[in-house]
Amino acid sequence: MSQGPSHRSWLAIRQGIPSGLYWGLAACGLTLPLLLWLLAAAGHADPVFLPSPARVAERIHLWWDDGLMGDVGISTMRVVVGWAVSALFALPLGLMIGTWRPVQALLEPLTDFIRYMPAVAFIPLVMVWVGIDEAAKVAIIFIGTFFQMVLMVAEDVRRVPMAQIEAAQTMGATPMEVVEKVIVPSAKPALLDTLRVTMGWAWTYLVVAELVAANSGLGYAILKAQRFLQTDKIFAGILLIGLIGLLIDQLMRLAHRKAFPWLHARH
Repeated sequence: MSQGPSHRSWLAIRQGIPSGLYWGLAACGLTLPLLLWLLAAAGHADPVFLPSPARVAERIHLWWDDGLMGDVGISTMRVVVGWAVSALFALPLGLMIGTWRPVQALLEPLTDFIRYMPAVAFIPLVMVWVGIDEAAKVAIIFIGTFFQMVLMVAEDVRRVPMAQIEAAQTMGATPMEVVEKVIVPSAKPALLDTLRVTMGWAWTYLVVAELVAANSGLGYAILKAQRFLQTDKIFAGILLIGLIGLLIDQLMRLAHRKAFPWLHARH
C-alpha cells in the first residue's frame, strides 16, 4: 500500500530535512577530509609531500606576522574587480543574446569559440596590450570569467516562460517594456545564482592572474612557495583561498534568500 502524501523520507527527492540533521551532515562533510588528512600525515609521510594540519596552521601563524592580510586584501581586490567588470559587460550582452535571435546568431558562436581558449594562453598578449601592473591581473580574471558568464546569462534569459512574454505583448507592451518588466524580473533569481557561480570561477583564476609580474597576493605566495618546496605554505594558500571563496559564496546565498524569500520558503 502506498504511503500518504504527508509521509516524508529523508531521502525523498527535494524534501526538506530537519535543520539539526542538515548542519550535522554539513559538519561531517567538512570534518571527514580533515580526519583523513590527519591520518595520512600521521603515517610518517614526508612533510615535503604532505605536511600535517598542525604544520600548515603554524605556517599560517607565521604568514600572519609576515603580511598575510595584505596578501588576502590584494588578491580579493583583484578577483572582485575582475568579476565585477565581467558582470558589467556580460549581463547586458547575455540579456541581448537571450532575447533577440539576430544578436544570438551574431555573437553566441563567437563567444562559444573563445570560451574554450585557456585564460593562461592570453598572458603574453595581456602583458603586451595592458602591461604588467594591476590591470593585467584583473584582465586575466576577466578573460577567465566573462565568456562563460555571457552564455550563462543568455541561458537564464531564455528560461523565462514564453507565455509571460506573449501575455505582455498581448497587453500592448513594447519590446523594451517586455525586457524591463517581464524578462529581467523573471530572470533575476537565476542571474544572481549565475553571478555566484562565476565568482567561484574568478577565484580559480587567481593563481594564473598572479603569474603576471606579481609581488604580492595569495597566488603569488603559492607560486613562490613552490620554488622553495614550502609545501605547508602551498597548502595554507589553497585553504585560505577556499575559505575566502566559501565566505563570499555564503554571503551571496544569503543575499539570494533575502532578495527572493519565496523561492526558499519551506512547504
